[in-house]
Amino acid sequence: MTRAHQMHSRRAFLQNTASGLGALALGTLMNPLHASAQSFLQPKARRVIYLFQSGGPSQLESFDYKPALAQWHGQEIPPSIQKTQRNSGMVADQASFPLVQSIYGFRQHGQSGAWVSELFPQTAKIVDELCIVKSMYTEAINHEPAVLFMQTGSQLQGRPSIGSWLSYGLGSINENLPGFVVLISKGGGAQPLNAGSWGSGFLPSHHQGVQFRSGADPVLYLNNPHGVHRGDRRRSLDLIASLDAQHQASWGDPEVGSKIAQYEMAYRMQATVPEVVDMKSEPDHIFKLYGEDARKPGTYAYNCLLARKLVEQDVRFVQLYHMGWDHHGGLPNGIRSQARQTDQASAALVTDLKQRGLLDDTLVVWGGEFGRTSFSQGRLTATNYGRDHHPGCFTMWMAGGGIRPGTVYGETDDLGYNVARDGVHVHDFQATMLHLLGIDHEQLTYRYQGRRFRLTDVHGQVVQSILA
Repeated sequence: MTRAHQMHSRRAFLQNTASGLGALALGTLMNPLHASAQSFLQPKARRVIYLFQSGGPSQLESFDYKPALAQWHGQEIPPSIQKTQRNSGMVADQASFPLVQSIYGFRQHGQSGAWVSELFPQTAKIVDELCIVKSMYTEAINHEPAVLFMQTGSQLQGRPSIGSWLSYGLGSINENLPGFVVLISKGGGAQPLNAGSWGSGFLPSHHQGVQFRSGADPVLYLNNPHGVHRGDRRRSLDLIASLDAQHQASWGDPEVGSKIAQYEMAYRMQATVPEVVDMKSEPDHIFKLYGEDARKPGTYAYNCLLARKLVEQDVRFVQLYHMGWDHHGGLPNGIRSQARQTDQASAALVTDLKQRGLLDDTLVVWGGEFGRTSFSQGRLTATNYGRDHHPGCFTMWMAGGGIRPGTVYGETDDLGYNVARDGVHVHDFQATMLHLLGIDHEQLTYRYQGRRFRLTDVHGQVVQSILA
Protein backbone atom coordinates (compact mmCIF):
# COMPACT_ATOMS: atom_id res chain seq x y z
CA MET A 1 0.00 0.00 0.00
CA THR A 2 1.43 3.39 -1.00
CA ARG A 3 1.95 6.33 1.37
CA ALA A 4 -0.59 8.40 -0.62
CA HIS A 5 -3.14 5.65 -0.20
CA GLN A 6 -2.44 5.36 3.53
CA MET A 7 -2.84 9.10 4.08
CA HIS A 8 -6.05 9.27 2.08
CA SER A 9 -7.59 6.25 3.84
CA ARG A 10 -6.76 7.65 7.29
CA ARG A 11 -8.26 11.03 6.41
CA ALA A 12 -11.46 9.46 5.08
CA PHE A 13 -11.76 7.28 8.18
CA LEU A 14 -11.33 10.16 10.60
CA GLN A 15 -13.74 12.43 8.76
CA ASN A 16 -16.44 9.77 9.09
CA THR A 17 -15.88 9.16 12.80
CA ALA A 18 -16.47 11.51 15.72
CA SER A 19 -15.69 15.12 14.89
CA GLY A 20 -13.51 15.51 17.96
CA LEU A 21 -11.26 12.64 16.94
CA GLY A 22 -11.07 13.98 13.39
CA ALA A 23 -10.09 17.44 14.63
CA LEU A 24 -7.43 16.01 16.93
CA ALA A 25 -5.72 14.12 14.14
CA LEU A 26 -6.28 16.57 11.31
CA GLY A 27 -2.98 18.43 11.65
CA THR A 28 -1.10 15.17 11.13
CA LEU A 29 -3.20 14.22 8.13
CA MET A 30 -2.78 17.56 6.36
CA ASN A 31 0.88 18.06 7.20
CA PRO A 32 2.48 14.79 8.28
CA LEU A 33 5.85 16.53 8.57
CA HIS A 34 4.52 19.61 10.33
CA ALA A 35 1.68 18.50 12.59
CA SER A 36 0.73 21.17 15.12
CA ALA A 37 -1.75 21.39 17.94
CA GLN A 38 -2.06 25.07 17.02
CA SER A 39 -3.78 24.24 13.70
CA PHE A 40 -7.17 24.42 15.36
CA LEU A 41 -8.70 27.12 17.52
CA GLN A 42 -11.95 27.32 19.42
CA PRO A 43 -14.54 27.77 16.65
CA LYS A 44 -17.25 30.42 16.89
CA ALA A 45 -19.01 29.35 13.71
CA ARG A 46 -20.02 25.88 12.52
CA ARG A 47 -21.49 26.88 9.16
CA VAL A 48 -21.22 29.61 6.53
CA ILE A 49 -23.71 31.11 4.08
CA TYR A 50 -21.85 33.26 1.57
CA LEU A 51 -24.15 35.55 -0.44
CA PHE A 52 -21.84 36.41 -3.31
CA GLN A 53 -23.01 39.43 -5.34
CA SER A 54 -21.24 38.81 -8.64
CA GLY A 55 -20.38 41.79 -10.80
CA GLY A 56 -19.15 44.27 -8.22
CA PRO A 57 -21.91 46.13 -6.33
CA SER A 58 -21.33 49.85 -6.05
CA GLN A 59 -20.35 50.72 -2.50
CA LEU A 60 -21.27 54.33 -3.26
CA GLU A 61 -24.92 53.40 -3.82
CA SER A 62 -25.16 50.95 -0.93
CA PHE A 63 -23.15 51.39 2.29
CA ASP A 64 -20.32 53.90 1.78
CA TYR A 65 -21.92 57.33 2.08
CA LYS A 66 -19.76 60.11 0.61
CA PRO A 67 -21.34 63.56 1.12
CA ALA A 68 -18.18 65.24 -0.25
CA LEU A 69 -19.06 63.90 -3.70
CA ALA A 70 -21.99 66.33 -3.73
CA GLN A 71 -19.49 69.21 -3.77
CA TRP A 72 -17.40 67.56 -6.46
CA HIS A 73 -20.30 66.31 -8.57
CA GLY A 74 -19.60 66.90 -12.28
CA GLN A 75 -16.01 68.04 -11.67
CA GLU A 76 -13.01 66.13 -12.98
CA ILE A 77 -11.34 63.77 -10.56
CA PRO A 78 -7.88 65.20 -9.83
CA PRO A 79 -5.30 63.27 -11.90
CA SER A 80 -3.13 62.87 -8.81
CA ILE A 81 -5.95 60.92 -7.16
CA GLN A 82 -7.01 58.96 -10.22
CA LYS A 83 -3.48 57.68 -10.76
CA THR A 84 -3.40 56.08 -7.31
CA GLN A 85 -5.61 53.26 -8.64
CA ARG A 86 -5.75 51.09 -11.72
CA ASN A 87 -8.57 51.68 -14.17
CA SER A 88 -9.88 49.01 -16.50
CA GLY A 89 -9.38 49.08 -20.25
CA MET A 90 -13.04 50.01 -20.67
CA VAL A 91 -12.29 53.64 -19.83
CA ALA A 92 -8.97 53.82 -21.68
CA ASP A 93 -10.44 56.05 -24.40
CA GLN A 94 -12.58 58.15 -22.08
CA ALA A 95 -11.57 61.83 -22.24
CA SER A 96 -13.44 63.07 -19.18
CA PHE A 97 -13.73 61.55 -15.69
CA PRO A 98 -16.37 63.54 -13.79
CA LEU A 99 -16.97 62.61 -10.18
CA VAL A 100 -20.55 61.63 -9.42
CA GLN A 101 -22.54 61.57 -6.22
CA SER A 102 -25.08 58.82 -5.74
CA ILE A 103 -28.52 59.63 -7.05
CA TYR A 104 -29.92 57.83 -4.01
CA GLY A 105 -30.19 59.19 -0.49
CA PHE A 106 -28.56 57.79 2.66
CA ARG A 107 -29.69 57.72 6.28
CA GLN A 108 -28.20 56.48 9.53
CA HIS A 109 -29.81 53.47 11.15
CA GLY A 110 -29.74 51.51 14.37
CA GLN A 111 -27.69 52.08 17.46
CA SER A 112 -24.56 51.71 15.36
CA GLY A 113 -25.55 54.74 13.28
CA ALA A 114 -24.51 52.95 10.09
CA TRP A 115 -25.23 54.79 6.86
CA VAL A 116 -27.37 52.79 4.44
CA SER A 117 -28.75 53.75 1.05
CA GLU A 118 -32.49 54.07 0.56
CA LEU A 119 -32.16 51.17 -1.89
CA PHE A 120 -31.70 48.74 1.03
CA PRO A 121 -34.50 49.50 3.52
CA GLN A 122 -34.72 45.93 4.86
CA THR A 123 -30.99 45.62 5.38
CA ALA A 124 -31.15 48.98 7.17
CA LYS A 125 -33.48 47.41 9.73
CA ILE A 126 -30.89 44.80 10.73
CA VAL A 127 -27.72 46.93 10.76
CA ASP A 128 -27.23 46.25 14.44
CA GLU A 129 -26.76 42.58 13.55
CA LEU A 130 -24.13 43.41 10.93
CA CYS A 131 -20.46 44.20 10.75
CA ILE A 132 -20.07 46.44 7.71
CA VAL A 133 -16.51 46.47 6.38
CA LYS A 134 -16.00 49.54 4.16
CA SER A 135 -12.27 49.13 3.60
CA MET A 136 -12.01 45.93 1.55
CA TYR A 137 -9.49 45.96 -1.29
CA THR A 138 -8.29 43.48 -3.87
CA GLU A 139 -5.62 43.05 -6.54
CA ALA A 140 -7.82 41.99 -9.46
CA ILE A 141 -9.60 44.41 -11.78
CA ASN A 142 -11.50 42.09 -14.14
CA HIS A 143 -14.42 39.91 -13.17
CA GLU A 144 -13.24 36.34 -13.61
CA PRO A 145 -9.85 36.71 -11.89
CA ALA A 146 -11.45 38.88 -9.20
CA VAL A 147 -14.16 36.31 -8.43
CA LEU A 148 -11.57 33.53 -8.40
CA PHE A 149 -9.40 35.61 -6.06
CA MET A 150 -12.27 36.06 -3.58
CA GLN A 151 -13.27 32.41 -3.77
CA THR A 152 -9.91 30.62 -4.08
CA GLY A 153 -7.23 33.09 -2.98
CA SER A 154 -5.70 33.17 -6.45
CA GLN A 155 -6.52 34.95 -9.71
CA LEU A 156 -5.53 31.82 -11.64
CA GLN A 157 -7.64 28.74 -12.11
CA GLY A 158 -6.77 25.49 -10.40
CA ARG A 159 -6.81 26.45 -6.71
CA PRO A 160 -9.36 25.02 -4.24
CA SER A 161 -12.30 27.22 -3.29
CA ILE A 162 -13.09 28.27 0.28
CA GLY A 163 -15.81 25.66 0.57
CA SER A 164 -13.47 22.94 -0.67
CA TRP A 165 -10.81 23.91 1.85
CA LEU A 166 -13.41 23.70 4.62
CA SER A 167 -14.68 20.34 3.35
CA TYR A 168 -11.10 19.05 3.34
CA GLY A 169 -10.16 20.55 6.70
CA LEU A 170 -13.34 20.02 8.71
CA GLY A 171 -15.31 17.40 6.82
CA SER A 172 -19.08 17.22 6.64
CA ILE A 173 -21.34 17.57 9.68
CA ASN A 174 -24.23 15.70 8.04
CA GLU A 175 -23.05 12.54 6.31
CA ASN A 176 -26.20 12.44 4.19
CA LEU A 177 -25.65 15.82 2.52
CA PRO A 178 -22.60 17.44 0.91
CA GLY A 179 -20.46 19.63 3.11
CA PHE A 180 -20.34 22.25 0.34
CA VAL A 181 -23.44 23.26 -1.66
CA VAL A 182 -23.63 25.85 -4.46
CA LEU A 183 -26.78 27.79 -5.39
CA ILE A 184 -26.94 30.09 -8.43
CA SER A 185 -29.92 32.42 -8.58
CA LYS A 186 -31.59 33.24 -11.85
CA GLY A 187 -32.87 36.58 -13.06
CA GLY A 188 -29.96 38.68 -11.86
CA GLY A 189 -27.86 38.90 -15.00
CA ALA A 190 -26.30 36.96 -17.82
CA GLN A 191 -22.63 37.36 -16.92
CA PRO A 192 -21.16 33.85 -16.72
CA LEU A 193 -19.58 32.31 -13.64
CA ASN A 194 -16.49 30.13 -13.76
CA ALA A 195 -17.12 26.72 -12.16
CA GLY A 196 -13.55 26.91 -10.85
CA SER A 197 -14.94 29.29 -8.21
CA TRP A 198 -16.44 26.30 -6.42
CA GLY A 199 -14.00 23.67 -7.65
CA SER A 200 -11.72 21.53 -5.51
CA GLY A 201 -8.57 22.37 -7.48
CA PHE A 202 -5.78 20.02 -6.48
CA LEU A 203 -7.70 18.68 -3.46
CA PRO A 204 -9.47 15.34 -3.87
CA SER A 205 -12.45 15.88 -6.14
CA HIS A 206 -15.12 14.92 -3.63
CA HIS A 207 -14.44 18.25 -1.87
CA GLN A 208 -15.81 20.34 -4.75
CA GLY A 209 -19.12 22.17 -4.40
CA VAL A 210 -22.30 20.32 -5.34
CA GLN A 211 -24.66 22.54 -7.31
CA PHE A 212 -28.33 22.43 -6.36
CA ARG A 213 -30.56 23.63 -9.21
CA SER A 214 -34.14 24.84 -9.31
CA GLY A 215 -36.91 22.57 -10.50
CA ALA A 216 -37.89 18.95 -9.97
CA ASP A 217 -34.35 17.58 -10.36
CA PRO A 218 -32.19 19.71 -8.02
CA VAL A 219 -29.04 17.60 -8.40
CA LEU A 220 -28.22 16.31 -11.85
CA TYR A 221 -27.91 12.54 -12.35
CA LEU A 222 -28.96 11.85 -8.76
CA ASN A 223 -32.18 9.96 -9.51
CA ASN A 224 -32.15 6.38 -10.66
CA PRO A 225 -32.85 5.77 -14.35
CA HIS A 226 -36.31 4.49 -15.23
CA GLY A 227 -36.66 0.86 -14.21
CA VAL A 228 -33.71 0.87 -11.80
CA HIS A 229 -34.82 0.38 -8.20
CA ARG A 230 -32.99 1.52 -5.09
CA GLY A 231 -31.97 -2.03 -4.20
CA ASP A 232 -30.50 -2.48 -7.67
CA ARG A 233 -28.51 0.71 -7.21
CA ARG A 234 -27.22 -0.50 -3.83
CA ARG A 235 -26.02 -3.81 -5.26
CA SER A 236 -24.33 -2.11 -8.21
CA LEU A 237 -22.55 0.35 -5.91
CA ASP A 238 -21.32 -2.47 -3.71
CA LEU A 239 -19.88 -4.26 -6.74
CA ILE A 240 -18.26 -1.08 -8.08
CA ALA A 241 -16.81 -0.32 -4.64
CA SER A 242 -15.24 -3.77 -4.40
CA LEU A 243 -13.65 -3.39 -7.84
CA ASP A 244 -12.48 0.15 -7.03
CA ALA A 245 -11.02 -1.04 -3.73
CA GLN A 246 -8.94 -3.61 -5.58
CA HIS A 247 -7.76 -0.94 -8.00
CA GLN A 248 -6.90 1.43 -5.17
CA ALA A 249 -5.00 -1.26 -3.28
CA SER A 250 -2.91 -1.90 -6.39
CA TRP A 251 -2.27 1.67 -7.48
CA GLY A 252 -2.85 3.88 -4.42
CA ASP A 253 -4.69 6.48 -6.47
CA PRO A 254 -6.57 8.77 -4.02
CA GLU A 255 -9.06 9.71 -6.74
CA VAL A 256 -10.43 6.18 -6.62
CA GLY A 257 -11.37 6.81 -3.00
CA SER A 258 -12.95 10.10 -4.03
CA LYS A 259 -15.11 8.33 -6.59
CA ILE A 260 -16.26 5.78 -4.04
CA ALA A 261 -17.11 8.61 -1.61
CA GLN A 262 -19.05 10.45 -4.32
CA TYR A 263 -21.05 7.36 -5.29
CA GLU A 264 -21.98 6.72 -1.68
CA MET A 265 -22.90 10.36 -1.06
CA ALA A 266 -25.13 10.36 -4.14
CA TYR A 267 -26.88 7.24 -2.88
CA ARG A 268 -27.57 8.79 0.52
CA MET A 269 -28.66 12.07 -1.08
CA GLN A 270 -31.39 10.27 -3.02
CA ALA A 271 -33.31 10.04 0.26
CA THR A 272 -32.32 13.34 1.87
CA VAL A 273 -32.31 15.92 -0.95
CA PRO A 274 -36.06 15.74 -1.80
CA GLU A 275 -36.88 16.45 1.82
CA VAL A 276 -34.48 19.34 2.28
CA VAL A 277 -35.58 21.15 -0.90
CA ASP A 278 -39.29 20.68 -0.18
CA MET A 279 -40.81 24.09 0.54
CA LYS A 280 -44.35 22.85 1.23
CA SER A 281 -43.78 22.72 4.96
CA GLU A 282 -42.75 26.38 5.15
CA PRO A 283 -45.55 28.51 6.66
CA ASP A 284 -46.95 31.61 4.97
CA HIS A 285 -45.26 33.97 7.43
CA ILE A 286 -41.85 32.72 6.27
CA PHE A 287 -42.67 33.47 2.64
CA LYS A 288 -43.88 36.89 3.76
CA LEU A 289 -40.57 37.42 5.55
CA TYR A 290 -38.43 36.50 2.52
CA GLY A 291 -40.81 37.98 -0.05
CA GLU A 292 -43.12 36.37 -2.59
CA ASP A 293 -40.15 35.56 -4.85
CA ALA A 294 -39.28 32.89 -2.30
CA ARG A 295 -42.11 30.81 -3.78
CA LYS A 296 -40.40 30.83 -7.19
CA PRO A 297 -37.65 28.20 -7.55
CA GLY A 298 -34.28 29.61 -8.56
CA THR A 299 -34.82 33.19 -7.47
CA TYR A 300 -32.46 34.85 -5.02
CA ALA A 301 -35.16 34.83 -2.33
CA TYR A 302 -35.89 31.14 -2.90
CA ASN A 303 -32.18 30.32 -2.64
CA CYS A 304 -31.81 32.34 0.57
CA LEU A 305 -34.63 30.30 2.09
CA LEU A 306 -33.09 27.09 0.75
CA ALA A 307 -29.74 28.12 2.26
CA ARG A 308 -31.42 28.39 5.65
CA LYS A 309 -32.94 24.93 5.22
CA LEU A 310 -29.53 23.52 4.26
CA VAL A 311 -27.73 24.92 7.30
CA GLU A 312 -30.58 23.64 9.45
CA GLN A 313 -29.48 20.24 8.19
CA ASP A 314 -25.88 21.11 9.08
CA VAL A 315 -24.47 21.67 5.61
CA ARG A 316 -21.10 23.23 6.38
CA PHE A 317 -20.78 25.79 3.56
CA VAL A 318 -23.52 27.19 1.31
CA GLN A 319 -22.31 29.41 -1.52
CA LEU A 320 -25.07 31.47 -3.16
CA TYR A 321 -24.16 33.36 -6.33
CA HIS A 322 -26.30 36.22 -7.61
CA MET A 323 -25.20 37.89 -10.84
CA GLY A 324 -26.04 41.23 -12.40
CA TRP A 325 -24.17 43.93 -10.42
CA ASP A 326 -21.89 45.03 -13.30
CA HIS A 327 -23.18 48.54 -14.00
CA HIS A 328 -20.83 50.30 -16.41
CA GLY A 329 -23.82 52.28 -17.64
CA GLY A 330 -27.40 52.72 -16.54
CA LEU A 331 -26.37 52.25 -12.93
CA PRO A 332 -29.33 54.01 -11.25
CA ASN A 333 -31.90 51.67 -12.79
CA GLY A 334 -29.64 48.63 -12.72
CA ILE A 335 -28.77 48.78 -9.05
CA ARG A 336 -32.36 49.57 -8.11
CA SER A 337 -33.44 46.33 -9.79
CA GLN A 338 -30.72 44.34 -8.05
CA ALA A 339 -31.60 45.79 -4.67
CA ARG A 340 -35.25 44.87 -5.14
CA GLN A 341 -34.27 41.28 -5.85
CA THR A 342 -31.85 40.89 -2.95
CA ASP A 343 -32.47 43.34 -0.10
CA GLN A 344 -35.49 41.75 1.57
CA ALA A 345 -34.26 38.17 1.28
CA SER A 346 -30.76 38.99 2.57
CA ALA A 347 -32.21 40.69 5.65
CA ALA A 348 -34.79 37.94 6.07
CA LEU A 349 -32.08 35.27 6.12
CA VAL A 350 -30.29 36.97 9.01
CA THR A 351 -33.58 37.49 10.85
CA ASP A 352 -34.71 33.92 10.25
CA LEU A 353 -31.44 32.41 11.42
CA LYS A 354 -31.58 34.51 14.58
CA GLN A 355 -35.16 33.55 15.45
CA ARG A 356 -34.24 29.87 15.06
CA GLY A 357 -31.14 30.14 17.24
CA LEU A 358 -28.82 29.48 14.29
CA LEU A 359 -27.20 32.88 13.83
CA ASP A 360 -24.80 32.56 16.74
CA ASP A 361 -22.92 29.72 15.02
CA THR A 362 -23.70 30.50 11.37
CA LEU A 363 -21.59 33.12 9.60
CA VAL A 364 -23.42 35.08 6.88
CA VAL A 365 -21.34 37.02 4.34
CA TRP A 366 -22.59 39.52 1.71
CA GLY A 367 -20.36 41.09 -0.94
CA GLY A 368 -18.87 41.01 -4.43
CA GLU A 369 -15.45 40.82 -6.04
CA PHE A 370 -14.58 44.56 -6.13
CA GLY A 371 -16.17 48.01 -5.99
CA ARG A 372 -16.98 50.79 -8.45
CA THR A 373 -15.24 54.06 -9.30
CA SER A 374 -16.17 57.47 -7.89
CA PHE A 375 -16.08 58.93 -11.38
CA SER A 376 -18.66 58.25 -14.05
CA GLN A 377 -17.99 55.80 -16.81
CA GLY A 378 -19.53 57.24 -19.94
CA ARG A 379 -21.69 60.33 -20.07
CA LEU A 380 -22.97 61.83 -16.83
CA THR A 381 -26.52 63.19 -16.97
CA ALA A 382 -29.03 64.30 -14.36
CA THR A 383 -30.59 60.82 -14.24
CA ASN A 384 -27.99 58.43 -15.57
CA TYR A 385 -24.36 57.40 -15.16
CA GLY A 386 -22.16 54.34 -14.86
CA ARG A 387 -19.16 53.30 -12.77
CA ASP A 388 -16.10 51.28 -13.78
CA HIS A 389 -14.48 48.40 -11.86
CA HIS A 390 -12.57 49.56 -8.79
CA PRO A 391 -10.31 47.18 -6.82
CA GLY A 392 -9.02 49.92 -4.50
CA CYS A 393 -11.93 49.87 -2.06
CA PHE A 394 -15.30 48.21 -1.66
CA THR A 395 -17.79 47.17 1.00
CA MET A 396 -18.90 43.82 2.41
CA TRP A 397 -20.96 42.90 5.42
CA MET A 398 -20.96 39.92 7.76
CA ALA A 399 -23.30 38.72 10.50
CA GLY A 400 -23.44 36.01 13.16
CA GLY A 401 -20.85 33.29 13.71
CA GLY A 402 -18.56 35.22 16.06
CA ILE A 403 -18.67 38.57 14.24
CA ARG A 404 -19.07 41.69 16.37
CA PRO A 405 -22.58 43.00 15.59
CA GLY A 406 -23.43 46.66 15.12
CA THR A 407 -19.95 47.47 13.85
CA VAL A 408 -18.72 49.64 10.99
CA TYR A 409 -15.09 48.88 10.28
CA GLY A 410 -12.64 50.81 8.11
CA GLU A 411 -12.96 54.03 6.13
CA THR A 412 -12.34 55.27 2.63
CA ASP A 413 -11.23 58.76 1.69
CA ASP A 414 -13.67 61.64 1.10
CA LEU A 415 -14.10 60.72 -2.56
CA GLY A 416 -14.47 56.98 -1.91
CA TYR A 417 -11.42 56.22 -4.05
CA ASN A 418 -8.84 54.81 -1.64
CA VAL A 419 -8.83 53.09 1.74
CA ALA A 420 -8.12 55.71 4.38
CA ARG A 421 -8.05 53.52 7.49
CA ASP A 422 -8.01 49.85 8.50
CA GLY A 423 -7.73 48.24 5.09
CA VAL A 424 -8.87 44.62 4.76
CA HIS A 425 -7.21 42.66 1.97
CA VAL A 426 -8.98 39.67 0.43
CA HIS A 427 -6.58 37.33 2.21
CA ASP A 428 -7.32 39.08 5.52
CA PHE A 429 -11.00 38.40 4.98
CA GLN A 430 -10.29 34.74 4.18
CA ALA A 431 -8.00 34.37 7.19
CA THR A 432 -10.72 35.84 9.42
CA MET A 433 -13.36 33.50 8.04
CA LEU A 434 -11.18 30.46 8.71
CA HIS A 435 -10.40 31.77 12.19
CA LEU A 436 -14.09 32.00 13.00
CA LEU A 437 -14.45 28.36 11.98
CA GLY A 438 -11.62 27.40 14.31
CA ILE A 439 -8.81 27.13 11.76
CA ASP A 440 -5.40 28.82 11.74
CA HIS A 441 -5.13 29.86 8.09
CA GLU A 442 -1.38 29.35 8.08
CA GLN A 443 -1.76 25.72 9.16
CA LEU A 444 -4.49 24.55 6.76
CA THR A 445 -2.24 23.50 3.88
CA TYR A 446 -2.01 20.85 1.19
CA ARG A 447 1.17 19.63 -0.43
CA TYR A 448 0.99 19.77 -4.23
CA GLN A 449 3.78 19.74 -6.82
CA GLY A 450 6.48 20.14 -4.22
CA ARG A 451 5.09 22.96 -2.10
CA ARG A 452 2.45 23.50 0.54
CA PHE A 453 -0.47 25.62 -0.62
CA ARG A 454 -3.06 27.38 1.50
CA LEU A 455 -6.15 29.52 0.85
CA THR A 456 -4.37 32.73 1.85
CA ASP A 457 -1.19 31.93 -0.11
CA VAL A 458 1.57 33.71 1.84
CA HIS A 459 -0.51 36.64 3.09
CA GLY A 460 -3.39 37.34 5.42
CA GLN A 461 -4.00 38.60 8.94
CA VAL A 462 -7.04 37.90 11.10
CA VAL A 463 -9.01 41.14 11.59
CA GLN A 464 -9.33 40.92 15.35
CA SER A 465 -11.32 44.15 15.73
CA ILE A 466 -14.41 42.70 14.04
CA LEU A 467 -14.55 39.59 16.23
CA ALA A 468 -17.08 39.36 19.03
